[in-house]
Amino acid sequence: MSVLGRGTDGRPAGGPTPSRPVIRWVLAVFALAVIGALGYMVIEGWSFLDGLYMAVTTMTTVGFREVHEMDWPGRIWTMLMALSAIGVIFGTVGVVAENVITDVASGRRKAKRMSRVIDQLHGHFVVCGFGRVGSMVARELVEDDQKVVVIDIREDSLQRAEDAGYLVVHGDGATDEVLRRAGVERAKGLVSAIDSDADNVYVTLTARSMNPDLFIVGRAGAENVISKLIQAGADRAVSPYTMAGRRIVNLALKPGVVEFIDAALARGGMAFSMEEVVADADGPLAEVTVGELRGRGILTLAVLHAPGAFEPNPPDERVVAAGEHLIVSGATAVLDTLARSALSGSRSWQSGVPDSLARGD
Repeated sequence: MSVLGRGTDGRPAGGPTPSRPVIRWVLAVFALAVIGALGYMVIEGWSFLDGLYMAVTTMTTVGFREVHEMDWPGRIWTMLMALSAIGVIFGTVGVVAENVITDVASGRRKAKRMSRVIDQLHGHFVVCGFGRVGSMVARELVEDDQKVVVIDIREDSLQRAEDAGYLVVHGDGATDEVLRRAGVERAKGLVSAIDSDADNVYVTLTARSMNPDLFIVGRAGAENVISKLIQAGADRAVSPYTMAGRRIVNLALKPGVVEFIDAALARGGMAFSMEEVVADADGPLAEVTVGELRGRGILTLAVLHAPGAFEPNPPDERVVAAGEHLIVSGATAVLDTLARSALSGSRSWQSGVPDSLARGD
């Protein structure tokens, strides 16, 4: 898992609150001033305001003249007030400074520890943007047992991601430095889910130049941005609004089909599933027939030749060639074993196909 400890919700972190040492310091100073004023009232017979004025000037070491002439008991009380003020005010300032330094050092240690963890990742996913779409993407990837690193430039979004337990990198995902800190050169895939189409294009361009084998999915706010993301190097481009509309229509017209496919793609929900696997040259899929795979409990639904270009329901005598991508279905345990042994590290094809194929229309 890529998380350090999953949170219970994704609510934004609250604003800063005063630390306990500061509150204690304020209460201690106030209490000392009141006690000093009461002491002058009892010892010297002054009014409360005169006593408070004398207590505050003594505590702050301002050194104004005495309000009234004092006898020895009053002078001794003043010396006690001065010594107490030094202990309370200056001592507490030191404690507060120590707490601040400790907090800063702790934050740096945590950032360094997180950086070391990210440096050890291989084959993970980088999610740029932790908004509504990005947070959902990160959660689904983790539920699919993928390692995730979140990049965001907003402090509140990063705080939500960190509270949820994700590894995070602060900065602009369109810069080489930030992507490198997120380990994009060792990553399996990147999802750019920023709420700005221009930023998603820049992230895609930068990530593609740093890792030619990276599988990139870009979010498009408008239909005409899909082709731009593909040209920038994205393997797939998705418009959440278009997909949501299409899904609503499919649920209205073919609810059973949609629910069946969702169940097959979900992890741990049912005893069967669907996978995309690659027939590696030395793997268990290459140079075997579709009928032989069926005998192993693996149903070949289609052969994927290019994004959106399928050979559906291949006949039993069809021989699987090395390097071909298969869409298969079967028992979850069988497909999990098959995926671990057959799925290569290569990414799917770059989309040099018409936009309709890239969109899956």
